[in-house]
Amino acid sequence: MNKPTDPIDVNELVEIDRRHVWHHLTPHKALETKDPLVITRGEGMRIWDQNGKEHLDAVSGGVWTVNLGYGQKRIADAVRDQLVEMCYFAGSAGNIPGIKYAERLVEKMPGMSRVYYCNSGTEANEKAFKMVRQIAAKDGGRKHKILYRDRDYHGSSIATLSACGQGERKAQYGPFAPGFVEVPHVSRYRSEHGDDPDFGVKAAREIERIIEREGPDTVGALCLEPITAGGGCILPPEGYFETVQEICRKHGVLLHIDEVVCGLGRTGKWFGYQHYGIQPDIVTMAKGVASGYAAIAVTVTTEDVFNRFKEDDDTMGYFRDISTFGGCAAGPAAALETLNIIEEEKLLENATDGGEYLMEKLRGLQNKHMIIGDVRGKGLFSGLELVTDRQTREPVHESVVMKIAADCMEQGVVIGRTNRSNTDGFNNVLLLAPALIATTDDIDLIVESIDQALGRVEL
Repeated sequence: MNKPTDPIDVNELVEIDRRHVWHHLTPHKALETKDPLVITRGEGMRIWDQNGKEHLDAVSGGVWTVNLGYGQKRIADAVRDQLVEMCYFAGSAGNIPGIKYAERLVEKMPGMSRVYYCNSGTEANEKAFKMVRQIAAKDGGRKHKILYRDRDYHGSSIATLSACGQGERKAQYGPFAPGFVEVPHVSRYRSEHGDDPDFGVKAAREIERIIEREGPDTVGALCLEPITAGGGCILPPEGYFETVQEICRKHGVLLHIDEVVCGLGRTGKWFGYQHYGIQPDIVTMAKGVASGYAAIAVTVTTEDVFNRFKEDDDTMGYFRDISTFGGCAAGPAAALETLNIIEEEKLLENATDGGEYLMEKLRGLQNKHMIIGDVRGKGLFSGLELVTDRQTREPVHESVVMKIAADCMEQGVVIGRTNRSNTDGFNNVLLLAPALIATTDDIDLIVESIDQALGRVEL
């Protein structure tokens, strides 16, 4: 058996992978005739595969996670030092980095005050759903329903898939948990309201219509992404979130914002919801919290939500939940150093400035390539929706975006896309989420690769 420091033959490595590793989101039949991708090294914005080929990573680790890029020694050292000092104790007790990070985090989130640790975005959202259900149980169980939005995604467990607005992700995994109700998407590009300047308010009023249909006394929470991420990088229209908050307060519905993708700087602010002037009751986050250097996710609540679990006269009133690896001290240690680097290197500003530059370049592509029907984004998160005809807005077939992504990969640039596990009929969006350290040169290379691929695509 090879020791960790021993060299290993690339062909042997690939064969071991093919025999024993079950990859995420991967049709493995194809790996019988082609080699699986193995990433062996990363530095800054670049990664290298098993063949030594260099790639510019425009999706921060494939799933929008490595927000500070690869090889951040400061984060790795913080994790190493913490593990030696104290690696783990159950989350029923505190640990030093967990205490420090909770304080630093809520400083970035006015109105929020309590931090619950776990280890994935799915799990963070599960915690939020459990909080809503337990609050409902305390009041007789009526106000238990959770609303979610078409095209949004909140995780891969059965409960979070019950709140999933992407049909292909849900296919074959039902029956789902009861009490989850869908509200309409907010894609202006795909809206029946077209360019109506009041679209945002009208979309929010559709949520109120559904609350009234279900019965306000049965609806406990509304769970939304600040920007629909995997469903196609869909930005909320003007007036939407302000009206949503008004509706939630009117009907006593908790507002849960899922920041798993947008949180910790992706959009140019600490959190995506902070662009829209709202005050959530619950905020969940994961991916960028520690930039992929340790597993950590967080559910943050207001003090009001927390206080609903402090009733002295109810011995079952506390939040009876545990996350085993929510007690690992490596996560908050990495998160603390991640936050320090974002502040010290002014990466929120870089995400804002870089995002404006990226959008300018992408609009240039739109002017050049008729296949691009819509360009949208905020900060260093953007999407290009591809169509066969700009007038009809008919989406291209998924195979087209697959070919473009493969072409970019061949050029040495990794881009993202909506895919067969997302939304039936609308897997037609190219997605970009470069690390917050991205330079204009990096962005130029990303856009140039897409330009080249679009020039070769055949509908």
